[in-house]
Amino acid sequence: MSPDPANDAAGRFDGRTAIVTGAGGNPGLGRAHALLLAARGANVVVNDIDRDPESTHYDENASAQAVVAEIRAAGGQAIADTHSIATRSGAQAVIDAAMAEFGRIDILVNNAGLSLAGGFAEMTARDIERHIEVNLMGTIWTCHAAWPVMAGQGYGRIVNTASIAFAGLAAMVAYGASKGGVLGLSRGLAVEGASCGIKVNVINPGAFTRMMTSQQDENAPAVQFARAQLGAELVSPVMAVLAHQDCPVSGECIEAVGGNVQRTYLAQTTGISDPALTIEVMAARWDEMMAGASSGLIPPGVIDTSTWGFRPYQAAR
Repeated sequence: MSPDPANDAAGRFDGRTAIVTGAGGNPGLGRAHALLLAARGANVVVNDIDRDPESTHYDENASAQAVVAEIRAAGGQAIADTHSIATRSGAQAVIDAAMAEFGRIDILVNNAGLSLAGGFAEMTARDIERHIEVNLMGTIWTCHAAWPVMAGQGYGRIVNTASIAFAGLAAMVAYGASKGGVLGLSRGLAVEGASCGIKVNVINPGAFTRMMTSQQDENAPAVQFARAQLGAELVSPVMAVLAHQDCPVSGECIEAVGGNVQRTYLAQTTGISDPALTIEVMAARWDEMMAGASSGLIPPGVIDTSTWGFRPYQAAR
């Protein structure tokens, strides 16, 4: 079935093909995203590796196949994929599976991720690497593999998952660093995608998921509150708006937690300007430079690099 813009305009995704990574967990954001997209008419590739052999505290396997069964039982179209997006070849395999089954890719929802809570000094080098491999590089690899397909179609919607942790949270330094990278990636892709019909946005979710219960005690107040108030299904409508043909923005970051939705953005103060800047001037005017009363929004592409005269790209040898 080819996409029907009329159905898109009615809040549906008939004929669209969506990939949702990390969608096998229950409870989980990816599962909620996949179920909603399928319920609104999308063909869905449900991606999850089922079990991470290096992760701890997960009591049960995720199951891409189980989520596909839920979608099909409700009359939807879906296939399961168990490749790891943490490698370039795995990410490419996910894209190839979608193309083989459905012939196009309209929506990519990068939800797969891991979060290991711990002090920075006590965290092992391997666990730091894993945050980057899965959360950041996994998002980069899937975007890189899907980009030529979307650009060739002249249409695409990418929703990447970050976290408020990129603003700085104790015990989540590596996680926050990886999610900050996702924000920078997405804003840059939004600028490049403007000329070929691809919109790229970020969602900062908060919900009761397997990730939360894997890193916090079951009886912790935050877990109990999340179980009662922060259902994953309250995040998915925000994802769906960003994934829709009529999405009005690109390069934005939207936070969604328990039905509360906010825009997160970058800004900078007016600052100071002194062509004869010295250490002494800097020290004397520090408070003036830091003052945030006259802040200005920094949109994606605020600096026009088309005038920079880049040399023709050559791949590293």
